[in-house]
Amino acid sequence: MLGGDEFISPPPRKTVRFGGTLTDILMKYEKGETTDFELLKHQLSDPDIKDAQIINWLHEFRASVIYLTKEREQLVKVLLKLPWLRRSREVVEEYLGFLSNLVSAQTVHLRPCLQMIVSQFVPPRITIREDDVDISDSDDDDENLSENFNTCHRALQTVARYVPSTPQFLMPILVENFPFFNKSERTLECYVHNLLRVTVYLPTLRLQILELIIEKLLKLDVSTPQQDIEDAEENANNSDNEEKSTEEGLFDMEEDEERKGNKVVSSSSERMAHPLAERLDILMTILFSYIKDVCHVNGKLDISNTKDLYRDLVSVFDKLILPTHASCHVQYFMFYLCSFKLGLAEAFLDHLWKKLHDPNNASVIRQTAGSYIGSFLARAKFIPVVTVKACLDLLVNWIHKYIDNQDKGANVYCDVALHGPFYSTCQVVFYTLIFRHKQLLDGNLRKGLSYLQSLNFERIVMCQLNPLKICIPSVVNLFAAITRKYQLVFCYTIIERNNRQFLPVVRSGSGGDLVQTCTNPLDSFFPFDPYILKRSKKTIEPFYQFWEELSAEDLENLKKPIKEGTSEDEDDDFLKGETPQNDGVVGIAPNSYESNTRSPLSSIGSPPDCYVPYPQ
Repeated sequence: MLGGDEFISPPPRKTVRFGGTLTDILMKYEKGETTDFELLKHQLSDPDIKDAQIINWLHEFRASVIYLTKEREQLVKVLLKLPWLRRSREVVEEYLGFLSNLVSAQTVHLRPCLQMIVSQFVPPRITIREDDVDISDSDDDDENLSENFNTCHRALQTVARYVPSTPQFLMPILVENFPFFNKSERTLECYVHNLLRVTVYLPTLRLQILELIIEKLLKLDVSTPQQDIEDAEENANNSDNEEKSTEEGLFDMEEDEERKGNKVVSSSSERMAHPLAERLDILMTILFSYIKDVCHVNGKLDISNTKDLYRDLVSVFDKLILPTHASCHVQYFMFYLCSFKLGLAEAFLDHLWKKLHDPNNASVIRQTAGSYIGSFLARAKFIPVVTVKACLDLLVNWIHKYIDNQDKGANVYCDVALHGPFYSTCQVVFYTLIFRHKQLLDGNLRKGLSYLQSLNFERIVMCQLNPLKICIPSVVNLFAAITRKYQLVFCYTIIERNNRQFLPVVRSGSGGDLVQTCTNPLDSFFPFDPYILKRSKKTIEPFYQFWEELSAEDLENLKKPIKEGTSEDEDDDFLKGETPQNDGVVGIAPNSYESNTRSPLSSIGSPPDCYVPYPQ
């Protein structure tokens, strides 16, 4: 007779199984009887397998892991392909228990287990039928995606807890499974997000994972030139305007127009027209969010976490970013990190300065470090004037010492190959003065002019190395105009002489003779030129110093010299008219040669050289 409890309790689950117990099947397999073994593999591979069947099998496998040796690799592969993630909670818990038993008893299966987990870091593949063609794509609409990712990380932590050597086996798998850039945006987004989550509970892998992500982003960045992005945006805007004008002609209804304006335009306004730029924008947004989350605990900056992350990111910067020419966006992770605390910005500047003045570094690395110093000082709003002055003092003193040393040698002539770091440093100083002269002179004009005069620009521009001949013309022209206005140095005589000595290069090609003039012999660029990715630029803009377009009045004022005895209220018209803009509107700014070749209409902050008329 049944007791009360036995009557109330649910009946045991009944499942259909063939082949006997697992132990019997494995023992028969060892004796060469493979029929039941093959039947077992077939049952486990059944796409219609029930949860109860999975739980029963996993329970037996957990008790028999001792038999799952290297020779049973085929069976283990079948088990690792079980659709456990999208099953009931009981199946998930049983599977996690099986994984822990397997890797602790048979570490030979560690790599396949890690491979299985990492393969779940992206949305599952589904087949979409379009025009009688099967197209495989990621299932971006899976409502359980976030929960599945959480379970994957639980599984990875479980494995790492039982096998301490997990990190060294995991990293190559993370590299191998990184999706190609032609995969969907959602696939890339999920994978990078999950990689960054791994760094939270496996901190020993953080540097390598950051290096992997930034390396991939860098390849994406350099394969998407800024000009291509701007052209794609311009074409998309033109197409939108044509469609809008057509629709307005067909439907002249206020309600319809309002609905169209509020929904369609707002949803697509943040998308980049260039597909690779769209992917880069999404991934940069994730990277910025990660940096913020690591450095802030409960909304407050955690100094210890921030310093540790800074060390890792500077290491990645040295290895990947600094040797890469003309990347546009990825380097901004250092810009953003340094905005958290002035000490970080000063440490970064000091790090770049050591790269610049160390003669043991390659010339190209020294010149690039100089470009980063100048662009950082010019564009970072969070750097105060006192830090700008300290950097200018270091740079200018080094320039003067370099001139002193060259005066004693035989190579005192204009040569980029011999004196590349010198010319790069001069350009850094000129560029910084162009952007920061207002702040340097603000408050007390007499004191500011005295400081600028102490830098002795006249000796720099008059020296036989002739930096005005090598630096980018847009920088030279604005530097000459500003220094003339404040009577620091008169550059135009040297500029005119350089122009007369400047010989164009004639090259023959299939299209006929082409006359070229090299206006950027340093092959320099400004790494913190305006950031144009729509979503992620919102993170950068609050800390970014834009350049306002010079009006005709400003250009006229540049031709009027300032007398030292004049009162500040009367003489600072140009500076008062040049208010830094923070609304994203960028006008004429000194820039690299590549940017100088753009048309003024399509360029953002980088039209051709700013022309300041020579004084008559």
